[in-house]
Amino acid sequence: MMTTVRQRRVGKGTEAAEDQPSEETNVKPDGKIPPDPPGGKVWNILSITVGGIVAISVGLLTSVYVATLHENDLWFSNIKEVEREISFRTECGLYYSYYKQMIQAASIQQGLHGLVYDNKTESVRTINILERMNVYQEVFLSILYRILPIQQYLEPVYFYIYTLFGLQAVYVIALYVTSWLLSGTWLSGLLAACWYITNRVDTTRVEFTIPLRENWALPFFAVQIAAITYLLRTHLQPAQERLTLMAVFIATFLFSLTWQFNQFMMLIQALALFILDCLDMLPTAKVTWLYIIQVSGLLLVCVLQFFNSMILGSLIISFNISVLIARTIQKNLKKGGFLSRLGKLILHVLLVLCLTLLINKFIKKILNLESDEHIFKFLKAKFGFGATRDFDANLYLCEEAFGLLPLNTFSRLSSTLLFYVYGFVLFLLTVAAVIVAFRNLRMKYLWTSHMCVFASFGLCSTELWKLVLKCLHLYTSQRTQVIKYSVPIITLLYISFKFWPGIMDELSELREFYDPDTVELMNWIKSNTPNTAVFAGSMQLLAGVKLCTGRTLTNHPHYEDKNLRERTKQIYQIYAKRSPGDVYGILRSFGTDYVILEDSICYERRHSRGCRLRDLLDVANGHIMDGLGENEPDLKPSLYPRFCEEIKKNLPSYTMHFTRVFQNKTFHVYKLAKHK
Repeated sequence: MMTTVRQRRVGKGTEAAEDQPSEETNVKPDGKIPPDPPGGKVWNILSITVGGIVAISVGLLTSVYVATLHENDLWFSNIKEVEREISFRTECGLYYSYYKQMIQAASIQQGLHGLVYDNKTESVRTINILERMNVYQEVFLSILYRILPIQQYLEPVYFYIYTLFGLQAVYVIALYVTSWLLSGTWLSGLLAACWYITNRVDTTRVEFTIPLRENWALPFFAVQIAAITYLLRTHLQPAQERLTLMAVFIATFLFSLTWQFNQFMMLIQALALFILDCLDMLPTAKVTWLYIIQVSGLLLVCVLQFFNSMILGSLIISFNISVLIARTIQKNLKKGGFLSRLGKLILHVLLVLCLTLLINKFIKKILNLESDEHIFKFLKAKFGFGATRDFDANLYLCEEAFGLLPLNTFSRLSSTLLFYVYGFVLFLLTVAAVIVAFRNLRMKYLWTSHMCVFASFGLCSTELWKLVLKCLHLYTSQRTQVIKYSVPIITLLYISFKFWPGIMDELSELREFYDPDTVELMNWIKSNTPNTAVFAGSMQLLAGVKLCTGRTLTNHPHYEDKNLRERTKQIYQIYAKRSPGDVYGILRSFGTDYVILEDSICYERRHSRGCRLRDLLDVANGHIMDGLGENEPDLKPSLYPRFCEEIKKNLPSYTMHFTRVFQNKTFHVYKLAKHK
């Protein structure tokens, strides 16, 4: 879809130190922690209160900021409903369509029945949307909207987008709290939040892709990280530990429920915990609880998603079960001399890896799972383990989102000092971790995936500045405190001075949604085709067709199903070099009544040769690609011209199957003949 925005037309304080005292000076020989002096306790309460108020304020400001950007970019409050829905691009429109479907249903029960027995998302198939997709958030939000007395004051679309913008506040507050917990000062949290905002281009895309699953899930992941940070602190009371474990479980469950790619992020998290536990840098009992929480959260989601097989076959479940089994077998892993422990550690790692592969292979064999095979093909090709002609893998490889980070990413991150501070802190902590691991395999270190949190914690960390000053032979306690607070404050002033004018300019720039061709197409479909009509076309466009018109689709952008991937490849033969009879037969096999051709795909120039959709189809079909350039030696010329180009000539071999019923500058719609 050629969705664009255009310029809008006229008329249309000072904080007390909260450093956690070191165990050497603050723990009695009997292990008890002495009480704080009365003045210090009051000061801590005051500082926590101020820090909490700042956290909530920064979170709310972030929410208002992204909401304002969204409104200014699209003039969302002024455009028509069809334009609002078109603005939910690609799979965003598909997810939002289920929220709209639940809102418009006669009852909640009927709405749920329509999702469980859906026959409009994929033609000639009935699928369970709650099993296939992570849309429980849309279900919950639609039910909440129906039962709350807000229908007269707030449109459904605003209730939806405001919820997502509100979650951005939760996200920033969680990052703030994590940094605060790590460093002991809320100044670190403020710095993390400011870096998150000033690096918005690289931290979030919520203002223009609101319904994406990541925008629902990442705030809960940040809450989980904050809870884990608190859990791994020493001297927690049993009640505190139980409450924190409950918070970790709830956050993990919500994160898993709202995003289908949760398993890959949690696998990275589990691997980090595994490495740190093996090096005796984290308490084993707490790490074990985290493994159990990850597995139990995923299994609960699996039950809610009607035993979704992709969850059962995920590597994270196989890995965590393998770790727990291996730990049961090797009970004395952390006892003995250095060489003995090193040998046990190597054996333990090998045992876990072997068990993971065996369990995962066994589960996939039993359940006959192939839903995620395209991901492993993509990873294999991405990391250079051989080229692939697989259409699905190449479709991912050619997308910019899965490409290498552009060089200007580093320049943007460096302009806010974030990248420099992150690299500095990462280097120091890595060196410290290696030294401690080889000395006595003991260190209190916490992994976090948030670059802003990591860098801000480093700038505000007493231990880090103490280490630096000792290396330079300049250490004194007073000097450490001065640097700990002065450097972050100077950094905040620099960020404010450099980026505040840009943020104000950004907020004052007014644009307007403008996509007349797509609006015209959607209005034509609603007015000129029956409600039962089946449409074929690109995944991205069809998501909008379902949302705006409610018509049945042949394919859609939710790509985590092997049958759908094969179906999409077949539908996309409309952009390949195939005969009209072949294309007609393929489309009719999926019950297609209308096919939409897009010039932006047929004559694509956005990607280079080899990554255009038509090139991927040519290679997959064994045909030579268009244009100047090399081809693999076994590729052959096609016997037929490109379908999307040749059909426009109205030759008899095409008109006997296809009749053009609509066209504008971007789209061409053809109705399929119904031969006996």
